[in-house]
Amino acid sequence: MSATAFVNGRVLSERGFESDLTVIVEEGHIVAVLPGPAPSGAHTVDLHGQYLVPGFIDTQVNGGGDVLLNDTPTVDGIRRIAEAHRQYGTTGLLPTLISDDVEVMVAAIDAVRAAIQQGVPGILGIHLEGPYLAAARKGVHNPDKFHTPDEAELDRIASLGVGKTMLTLAPERFANATLQALAARGVLVCAGHTAADYERLRDAFAHGVRGVTHLFNAMTPLGSREPGGVGACIEDPNSWCGVIVDGEHVHDASLRIAIAAKPRGKIMLVTDAMPPVGGTQEDFVLYGETMTCRDGKCTTAAGTLAGSALDMASAVRNTVQRLGLPLDEACRMASTYPAEFLGLGHELGRIAPGYRADLVVLDDELRVAGSWIGGLA
Repeated sequence: MSATAFVNGRVLSERGFESDLTVIVEEGHIVAVLPGPAPSGAHTVDLHGQYLVPGFIDTQVNGGGDVLLNDTPTVDGIRRIAEAHRQYGTTGLLPTLISDDVEVMVAAIDAVRAAIQQGVPGILGIHLEGPYLAAARKGVHNPDKFHTPDEAELDRIASLGVGKTMLTLAPERFANATLQALAARGVLVCAGHTAADYERLRDAFAHGVRGVTHLFNAMTPLGSREPGGVGACIEDPNSWCGVIVDGEHVHDASLRIAIAAKPRGKIMLVTDAMPPVGGTQEDFVLYGETMTCRDGKCTTAAGTLAGSALDMASAVRNTVQRLGLPLDEACRMASTYPAEFLGLGHELGRIAPGYRADLVVLDDELRVAGSWIGGLA
């Protein structure tokens, strides 16, 4: 197989964007990043001065392309969700199941396993958001689905066998030993939809909880005398935070404060995307209720946020335009940092030799002009 050379672009390196680099790809991986022109004999991709960045990685994708994983926990449904998000630069994702019955959870796990085994592009694992959540912070989740799992159910959660399993739970509902046991089995345990106070969440971080699924949302807030779960996560130097930068879930100022306070690399962009992303329908059904998406906001009839209509390219643009971060850092928040959170930082999330050629081209308006997964467009 001949090499492909990406030339004449602004390439995101460890130093920032550089305009004099050529990226060489062979057999799905980056083999060299060199100054100067392409080597003779290589197939050339002229980037025409556009940005070349690592493919975006989204750890919270409930749906896309008019498909909700809860309703279509199949390989075909997962493929359609991934295809919908790829047009927005997402080259790796965790299809996310919102709180549901155990039978649906098992079907989703089986489907994700099969999708990975069949090589469906972009599927990195599964995210189970619930059903082990706090009713007081339920958001749009159906509390009738909430329960405490037994050992057999915990075994099912950890049964994927390929890829990554992320589990969002309310840590106050579990003993520390259970949290540690899940983490020891490779499950990426995160807090979300939790009523845990500052002390409980700090304790959970010390016993296997890796971070929070969507900082500020569905958790105890930061106050002057009660730092809450938000304060615990912002203070903790080792935990990761997902943030939804859509202008609806969190105030821009709150996000800027959190980004300034956390160590660099510990905040990553997530979309919490619902079926309208990359689809043709503005509405969708969840738990038998119609959710509406208007002006980028998905809500129940009562006005409760129901995920988002956000895509990852828009999240990157918002991080630059609304939060004032430089583009290189916004792109790392969408690629490098989620790869590290997933334990895949050695193979995804960077443009460097040895990394998989998951690449995205952005134009000057920060819209996706092309993408490659494993070197394939």
